[in-house]
Amino acid sequence: MQELSYTVSFTTPAFLGNAEQQAQWRTPPFKALLRQWWRVAAAPQFNYDHRALREAEGKLFGQAHEGDNRKSLVRFRLSQWDSGKLNQWNGDESVPHPEVKNREGKLRPVGSQLYLGYDPLGFQNGQTSLGTVRETGIRRTAIEPEKQVADLWIGFPDGDAGKLQQAVKLMGWFGTLGSRSRNGWGSLQMDSIQSPKAADLTPFSRPLSQCLQLDWPHAIGKDGSGKILIWKTSPQSSWREAMRELAKAKIAFRTHFKFSTGNNSPKAEDRHLLAYPVTNHSVRLWGNQGRLGNQVRFKVVKEAGKYIGLIVHLPCKLPIELADKLASKPNELSIWQQVHQVLDNHNGLSRLQ
Repeated sequence: MQELSYTVSFTTPAFLGNAEQQAQWRTPPFKALLRQWWRVAAAPQFNYDHRALREAEGKLFGQAHEGDNRKSLVRFRLSQWDSGKLNQWNGDESVPHPEVKNREGKLRPVGSQLYLGYDPLGFQNGQTSLGTVRETGIRRTAIEPEKQVADLWIGFPDGDAGKLQQAVKLMGWFGTLGSRSRNGWGSLQMDSIQSPKAADLTPFSRPLSQCLQLDWPHAIGKDGSGKILIWKTSPQSSWREAMRELAKAKIAFRTHFKFSTGNNSPKAEDRHLLAYPVTNHSVRLWGNQGRLGNQVRFKVVKEAGKYIGLIVHLPCKLPIELADKLASKPNELSIWQQVHQVLDNHNGLSRLQ
């Protein structure tokens, strides 16, 4: 048995909910996060065959289906299971949005934190606030960034150490936890795991065109010139400023694609490929039940006392259950290349070197 120990915290508020959707340190989300990044680390070993990968994952992390019940060989322990102590929200950084207007039809800014965190965050009395749990009406809480700290212990068999150690590094580099985590909330900080260089990510990357042949996140993408599809903001003085820069970038690449239809559209437009559902822009054949998660993921890291926003693209093609409902298929490669071009040209962003 090998063991790894880390002091962990969050650089942004973590909406890591328990059964009552109140923030609390818990081990299951850490296990789920490690599984996600283990798939990225291990996928090349199985030639990106999801069946073989899933079988190996079940043996390592445990599974319970079709009478084949296995306990996890990977163990987790946290030094404390404290509740989140952040119960008041103080301010928001406004950013311009070319599609948001006031009642007079004039453009108005949006709160960057609300834009990236709607649901765990809400809007009350003219300002961003913690949201409420729909079923109970109780105000949500969050794990406070940097001030709430825990020790995380991970144990695993010697024979599985290689890929698991790689997965732990990936988790430390890019991992986020809790509600709206793909938008940068719950950005995990693990001591002793240093930020990567682009060359460190070569084993976990594939060309964009190859990534788009599979419908599950299995690698960090590379563009046509071989550059890794990771961008970073300039250093900021607070996590709030870093989230503001990430919100600007997201608004830029989403609004690059203009809608020609509204609700109940007879076709999927380019912007629908970025994430679905989209408010006021449903696709008739997908309805309100179709789901397409963000492929472009955000994280905030702290380096030398400054906060840097990361943008990471794990490309994958449109799931078959959505693609098969469309009469004509969108050009996914072209759409994502346009997203990358917007990010390359966006003020304040640079590629990871």
